[in-house]
Amino acid sequence: MYYIAGSAAIIYALSYFLPSLFQIGNIILVLLAIAIFIDAILVYSKKDGIRAKRMVSDRFSIGDLNKVIIQLTNQYGFDVKASIIDELPVQFQERNWIRKVQLQKETLFDLEYSLRPTSRGEYIFNDINIFVHAPLKLVKRRYIFPGEQAVKVYPSYMQMRRYQLLAVSNRLQEAGVKKIRKLGHSMEFEQIKEYVRGDDYRTINWKATARKNDLMVNNYTDERSQQIYCLINKGRVMKMPFHGLTLLDYSINASLVLSNVALVRQDKAGLITFEKNLDTFLAADKKPTQMNLVLETLYKQKTDFLEADFEKLFSVIRNRITNRSLLILFTNFESMESLQREMPALKKIAKYHLLLVVFFENTELKSLIEGRTSTLEDIYIKTIAEKFNYEKRLMVKELHKNGIPSILTTPEGLTVNTVNKYLELKTRMSI
Repeated sequence: MYYIAGSAAIIYALSYFLPSLFQIGNIILVLLAIAIFIDAILVYSKKDGIRAKRMVSDRFSIGDLNKVIIQLTNQYGFDVKASIIDELPVQFQERNWIRKVQLQKETLFDLEYSLRPTSRGEYIFNDINIFVHAPLKLVKRRYIFPGEQAVKVYPSYMQMRRYQLLAVSNRLQEAGVKKIRKLGHSMEFEQIKEYVRGDDYRTINWKATARKNDLMVNNYTDERSQQIYCLINKGRVMKMPFHGLTLLDYSINASLVLSNVALVRQDKAGLITFEKNLDTFLAADKKPTQMNLVLETLYKQKTDFLEADFEKLFSVIRNRITNRSLLILFTNFESMESLQREMPALKKIAKYHLLLVVFFENTELKSLIEGRTSTLEDIYIKTIAEKFNYEKRLMVKELHKNGIPSILTTPEGLTVNTVNKYLELKTRMSI
């Protein structure tokens, strides 16, 4: 419409020199007005020419791609082009979100897209705006469909389900979890059965053999109902972001997966979150509702990112966890001094429980180390980065020297490495 009207304006300007063009300009504007009128009648001929409905789950998984579908129905008797603007939650900061589609006449069309939330909490979707182009593309009609909808963003339950299916079918290797050779057998008795070729002759039950007059062996199973606690430091050091998620969010996702794998393996899963004070204590259990309790507890975790108090954590553990348990501590240390500061409390905890310390590599430092240097400043930055990277490896040795196993991992590899270590400790019967 603007192009045609602009052309008419140019013709009017030229008519000052060629008066015969004046009538041509008039004809163009009249034809344009008629075309606009016809186009408007076509697009406004139906009250509900387009229908739209958003279909979205009532909860999202943080850090994962979550599917959203807008179902569009074209009730016009002709094909139309439509521009869809979905009013996304403010957390995504998407100001230019638009999708353009061609809708066939009197048909249903599903517009599918994905969203990746990077923070937990409640997200609000608002209205769906659709601009329909008339057949001549001279008129647009706007439809507004009220679609206010609240969606809760939980820790990564998609990742949790994936590992759960693999753990149930004993196929965790497909997710990168190592298959660890068993060094011996557990001493938890399961049953007495008849001896078959391949059974360990050391497990022969001579009393049962004498009664049955046939070789009988004891059958053992993996020890179960052991207590596994995930300890999450919500302090200042866990605020560092990588790929949109903070270290705290990565730790929460890994804790959710690990708790689920532990419950599948018939262990008891518990949870502790702490900062300056203890924030959450969920006692280890393996009841059917435990996983829902873990998920809801992790969903509502908030923090002021203060300095964490490890001495207070030890006091709580000593008083409230009476049986020897596997404690998996998710934290971070950026210097040897920060580790030495917390070492007395860690050694006290390790005296009564099996403590596994999980802390993080700085992947940004790795990119600096591997990058090229062309100036003196680049060399200085690279040297400092190598120093910090070397200190991380020294921390692993320091913890090992004090009898505390540890994992130094990238944020992206946290879940796989933690599950690997848990299965390794279970196989070695270290708990």
